Amino acid sequence: MTIQELQNKIIELKKEKDVCLLVHAYQNHEILEVADYVGDSYGLSLKAKDAPQKNVVMCGVRFMAETVKVLSPEKRVFIANENALCPMANQMDKEQVEALREQYPDYTIVAYINTTSELKTAVDVCVTSSSAVEIIKNIKNDKILFIPDCNLGSWVQKQIPEKEFKFFHGGCPTHLRITKKDIERAKEIHPNAEILVHPECLEEVTNEADYAGSTTGIMNYAKKSDKKEFVIGTENSIVHHLQYECPDKMFYSLSKECVCPNMRATTLMDVYNTIKGVGGKEIFIDDEVRTKAKNCIDKMIELGG
Repeated sequence: MTIQELQNKIIELKKEKDVCLLVHAYQNHEILEVADYVGDSYGLSLKAKDAPQKNVVMCGVRFMAETVKVLSPEKRVFIANENALCPMANQMDKEQVEALREQYPDYTIVAYINTTSELKTAVDVCVTSSSAVEIIKNIKNDKILFIPDCNLGSWVQKQIPEKEFKFFHGGCPTHLRITKKDIERAKEIHPNAEILVHPECLEEVTNEADYAGSTTGIMNYAKKSDKKEFVIGTENSIVHHLQYECPDKMFYSLSKECVCPNMRATTLMDVYNTIKGVGGKEIFIDDEVRTKAKNCIDKMIELGG
């Protein structure tokens, strides 16, 4: 079976099985082509909530599927590859958060959305990379405990110097592979290119970049810019997607090592088998956990719009 033949079968099955297919931007391009919606984890969750379909298949990692289930408990939610897990989402647990709250009782605990539903039950508000600055600015408390990604946290702190931050030393293993040497090499090889990076990168990387922002922010920046060359410092799938979307521009990877094995675990056949009903994994969340986890997401919406 060719890729196109398999894609056509998936499109037919989606209609037959009443399935909404959500695809994170880090997925392979052949999966993006059959998606109902492409975006970041939070944006996809909102799309799922408003979608008319009763069944949702997430092509991403598990915490993303959990967020969909938290916001759409009445729908059946599936992860296309049950082994697709985010390492950062498992760097902290609820007990550690509760211990930090006892240690820093006067701090507002802010969690990156890249965390489990159980952990979200113990925090005050969650954020995305694109909304973190605005949301934390709108928090009345000037003391912020940011978890688990200290790189994203320090990037936010630089933009809100009037607030006091404490961090948990976690982060994204994929983005941590990018170093300042990669920036120096890119500037030498591609002197006319702008360097666009994700704030999950090390501070030494974001400091040297022309632009730092979320995956969506990076893609929008490159599409709208009148520049013709870009070095991309995030999961390398974004280089491929931008090459398709902007064929008149040139895109280069900042590091060949910036590949997330969990995001790349999902295949087009995984998608087909999940929709067909012989693959994937359905997501179940205890009602009490779901309700408590939703509180910090609701707070995110309230503070960030």
